[in-house]
Amino acid sequence: MALSSFLAALIAPQNLCITLLIVGAICFIARRRKVGLLIAAVGMGWVVFWSLPASSLWAGGRLEQMYPHRLPDQLPAAQAIVVLGGNTANNRQNWFEPYDKESAWPRIDTAALLYRASRAPLIVLSGAALEGKVSEAENMARALVKQGIPQQALVLETHSYNTRQNGVFTAMKLRALHITHILLVTSALHMPRAMAVFHKLGIAAVPAPAPRQIYVPSEPGFSFWLPDMRALAASRSIIKEYVGLLVYWARGWI
Repeated sequence: MALSSFLAALIAPQNLCITLLIVGAICFIARRRKVGLLIAAVGMGWVVFWSLPASSLWAGGRLEQMYPHRLPDQLPAAQAIVVLGGNTANNRQNWFEPYDKESAWPRIDTAALLYRASRAPLIVLSGAALEGKVSEAENMARALVKQGIPQQALVLETHSYNTRQNGVFTAMKLRALHITHILLVTSALHMPRAMAVFHKLGIAAVPAPAPRQIYVPSEPGFSFWLPDMRALAASRSIIKEYVGLLVYWARGWI
């Protein structure tokens, strides 16, 4: 497991809360009751913080707003569209609304839109097999072909398991094809880390994020301050990005 993924899993709200409750209980049994109660309170507070929609709107929204979504005619032409594998919040249109297959917007939909708008003649798909034998790149390619994108316009990179590897292995593909300018497609939340990685590798990338997902829904009765299980579940993605940025900076990858 990558260091950033391990740390993100460690401080995920439920995981950290359970860990701190156990540590707090041990301290309490060892007659360090004040310390035990404080540790347990921190664990509970962490879960409560990330269960509030206001927390996701603030922390996740800051990342999404770094590279705003733009329509194809607002983006320059490039030599290729690079799509990074991923499925942030199940591709839901809005994190705070129930999943709806009809309104879901995967990253490949953004790539298909750009291709049809003649922003680039090639689509490079990056992602290894996270489960089973079929890579993310292959799954994305199949979905794009079903949308009418020609197979010959697709280039697959099937060896990367994280954002750093997305950049390294995709860069190798791009150099082999003499491609120097790309449109980079990923989720709006993931775009800051992805852009930093590709720029560090010397790739001239223009951000073309999928539409943002973290915004106030129109449903009546929505509250910023009432705990929400969807917000809690999706908070792992926000935490992963902040931890990833920290780890990648520490390792000199961004």
